[in-house]
Amino acid sequence: MTDARVPTLTFLGKPGCHLCEDAEPVVREIAARYGAELSVLNILDDEGLQRQYGELIPVVLIDGVQHSQWFVEAERLDAAVAAASHR
Repeated sequence: MTDARVPTLTFLGKPGCHLCEDAEPVVREIAARYGAELSVLNILDDEGLQRQYGELIPVVLIDGVQHSQWFVEAERLDAAVAAASHR
């Protein structure tokens, strides 16, 4: 049996985004469940992130790979983080 590894989650959003406000607590809960490292980034602070993800937020990356945009499905994210923690 392999040891669990610590995945990295990145949550991209911005203030005033109602989808972001709904999704962030879900991402935080799942990150905590797996002991994942979590970065919460405001796309307004980075011009490159604004260009890349502007209307797609919220966006969740797992280990730098885009997992979701617009809506975060808790069960789907949970399964993906679980899988990432056992790679």
